[in-house]
Amino acid sequence: MVIVGAIIVLGCVLGGYVAHHGPLGVLIQVEEFIIIGGAALGSLVLSNSSGQIKHVIHAIQHALKKKPITKDEYLQLLLCLYELCKVVKTNPLSLEPHVEKPEASEIFKKYPAVLHNHHVLHFMCDTLKVQISSPMSPYDLEDLMDKDMKSAHEEETHAAHAIGKVSDAMPGLGIVAAVLGVVITMGKLNEGKGVIGQSVAAALVGTFLGILLSYGFLGPLATKIEGDIADDGKYIDVAKSAILALAKECAPKVCVEFARRTVPPGARPSFEEVDKATSNVGQKAA
Repeated sequence: MVIVGAIIVLGCVLGGYVAHHGPLGVLIQVEEFIIIGGAALGSLVLSNSSGQIKHVIHAIQHALKKKPITKDEYLQLLLCLYELCKVVKTNPLSLEPHVEKPEASEIFKKYPAVLHNHHVLHFMCDTLKVQISSPMSPYDLEDLMDKDMKSAHEEETHAAHAIGKVSDAMPGLGIVAAVLGVVITMGKLNEGKGVIGQSVAAALVGTFLGILLSYGFLGPLATKIEGDIADDGKYIDVAKSAILALAKECAPKVCVEFARRTVPPGARPSFEEVDKATSNVGQKAA
């Protein structure tokens, strides 16, 4: 959808321009691209460390292929939590092999959506390890999980903020390119109206590019990255609800119900779907 949106923006802007009999050749100003693109890239490098720039690149790649979390993925998480809660209720020490090496766990192997989501996997395993080694009160455990989620959120949102800052700077950089074009134009006042007109048009392309890149591409891309982070955060929040209910000594099905109520309504499995799925898990285990 990121690519589709970019095509719509570019197609409509250029299509409307051509419909007004505007020559496309005038918009191809390589020098303006170098000034604006180079200044934007330089400001990104100037304001971020090498590690943060890698996060930005990774976030852009993630945004291009990220899909919303589906009901099936949430159902897999709920069933995985149900099985883990049952193990804790039966024999807490038997949970240790599952959380120490989740990739070798027979429980996690059954739920690839959880196993391949390293954020929620590490969150669940690290939290359950603490509860196994040194059980905490529900209040302290919730505080611990909140700090973990806050730390991860701050790191992940930095990429969106960095792109947003560059987006905010693009109109100004477009003006810089336009001013440089006007400076060049002033040296051509004796070369005739045609030459001056072409030079002014080239300078104005800089302003056009800066505004288009800001509001048509970079700004929406930063918003998309923030949305993806929020979507992933909801997945972790579901796991948090179940683990917190487990710390309050709730039954496995009640823990899963706490988690189910945390799922966004658009992707939330019904009570009947979860009840049937957990019952099938119990029958297979028996």
